[in-house]
This record gives sequence, structure tokens and C-alpha cells, in this order.
Amino acid sequence: MNLSLAHETGIAQMAATQINNPLHGITLEKMLSELVDGLGWAEMGRRVGIRCFTHDPSMSSSLRFLRRTPWARTKVEALYLERRHNVPAPRE
Repeated sequence: MNLSLAHETGIAQMAATQINNPLHGITLEKMLSELVDGLGWAEMGRRVGIRCFTHDPSMSSSLRFLRRTPWARTKVEALYLERRHNVPAPRE
């Protein structure tokens, strides 16, 4: 297979995948800002159950934690999708 063709095919597949991704183009900072503006830190802490939202919360510490902790980021993304796109949260 031609390397150029394989590369183009891969890019096309990635583009098609991103079209169906409701989080495509939305930064973690934007997502968190919208959630905090809409819900507040206390409600975020209640819904997501992450200490960085309940004990002296700040954008910088929360972003740092979410970037380093995949399970927490997944919960925040699910809450964002639930609020923004009416996508039901996954059951645990």
C-alpha cells in the first residue's frame, strides 16, 4: 500500500471519528468554566465527588488535577455532556 494513501486514509478516518465526538474542539478549561459558571463549585463537588471541587477550589488546581487523573476527567466530561448535550451520564 502506498504510504501516502495510508496516511490520507488514516486522516480521513480520524476526521470522521471527530465529527461524531461532541467534545471535539472543547478544551478542558472551557468545559470546567462552563460547569462552574452554571453549577458552582459546591454543586460540582456534590455531583462529581472530587475533593478539588469541595476544599478551597480554584480553576488552576482543578485543571491540574483533571489533566493528571483520567477517571476524574471522564466524570467531568460526562457531566458536561449531560448538561450541554442532554447525553445521559453513564451508570457506574
